[in-house]
Amino acid sequence: MVNKRTIGKEKEKLAEKFLASQSINITERNFTCKFGEIDLIGWDGDYLVFFEVKYRKNINTGYPQEAVSKNKRRKISLVSGYYRMRKHIGDNVPIRYDVVSILGEKIRWDKDAFYYDDL
Repeated sequence: MVNKRTIGKEKEKLAEKFLASQSINITERNFTCKFGEIDLIGWDGDYLVFFEVKYRKNINTGYPQEAVSKNKRRKISLVSGYYRMRKHIGDNVPIRYDVVSILGEKIRWDKDAFYYDDL
């Protein structure tokens, strides 16, 4: 039996391949710090994009994009701020928070899925 972590890594690789086919330049995978983790980080033109990847085998437990809770958005926001500080990426660089949802074999990319959440 395959565990959830293994499936998650496989789906993140699938999402990365999909994003690459859409001309996204992925520069970081599973960036982790004390605040949490961001699955993928890359560039879409001039935009620095922080990607959350969610997978569901079917809709029995809901759509994958629904799993990006307020708490998860807050963590991603904190990690993105830390990432930008560590990489010396200033406030003049536009950023975006996207969600890549995989439902079975179907991939959905939601650009601007949420905004920076510091509450």
